[in-house]
Formats: sequence, structure tokens, C-alpha cells
Amino acid sequence: MESLPKHLLYPADVFVQDKPYIVSTVLGSCVAVCLYSPEKQVGTVNHYILPLWNGSDIETMKYGNLSIIRIVEGMLSFGCDYGNIEAKVYGGAEVLTGSSVRFHIGQRNIAIANEMLKEFRIPITFSDVGGNMGRKITFNTKTGEVESYLIHRRKELDETDNIINNI
Repeated sequence: MESLPKHLLYPADVFVQDKPYIVSTVLGSCVAVCLYSPEKQVGTVNHYILPLWNGSDIETMKYGNLSIIRIVEGMLSFGCDYGNIEAKVYGGAEVLTGSSVRFHIGQRNIAIANEMLKEFRIPITFSDVGGNMGRKITFNTKTGEVESYLIHRRKELDETDNIINNI
């Protein structure tokens, strides 16, 4: 990636700047939608935790339905038209274990991205979603290039390993 200012995007946040940046984030069950306009050479990205804001708590960017609207609005504010915006979608892994698995947060986060981008008529040109491993992505907002790396889990330590490591 070329030498541009860097920004670390935290969960429940969006990145909307008309200046070129390299934006990085780490995803598990969360999803990041990278929007890019080849015509304007500008991009926005979000990192959301949950799919839908139901109106009962604070309206924040941790919800996919709100943060996707925000990054689309950002692209429009930069002079982009819906017809020249494309999307890349990352994350949505099922990394949680135990009783949390039944909620399928990763799958629901992916579904809201697909549904909303379809409603906005923004084509998804690339998607790296699902599975059971997290991802680190790095997005160049000037070129639209995204580098994606799978994050492998460390081996779970058993009781014997703990004893050996604590000596």
C-alpha cells in the first residue's frame, strides 16, 4: 500500500474523509463495508457490531443499518452518485462459542450489509465473509484496494499446558 496517513478504525465507528487514507480494522463477528468510487477516487468504511438498531437504546454506529446509511451519505457528500459506488464486504465470522452461537451475529451482520447495499443498488464487487476466523483488513480509500488477512486462533491451553507454563 502506498504511503498515506493511517487510521485505525475501532468497532462501532465509521471513517468518512474526502482525503486519502489507509484505514485498518480487525473483525470477528463484526462486519466492515468498504465503499469506493473509481470516478472520484474516494472511499468510506464502517465497522459495525450488531445488524439492527431497534430504537430502544442510543442510536450509534455500532448498528449496521445506521452505519451503512452514514457511509453512503458520506459518499454522496463527496459528489458520488449511486451509479459509481461499489462495495467490498468483510467479516461476519462466527467466532463466539457457547450459548452465544445460537444468535448467529456474524450471519445476521452479513445479511444486513447484503440487504442494504441491494436496496441502495450498490454492487458488491468483492466479499470475504463468514467462516470461523477473524480478519484484519487494510483499505486504501484512494485506490479502493483492500488487503485482508485471516486471524488464526491460538491453540486452547489445556490444564497440563497451564501447569507447565506456570513453573
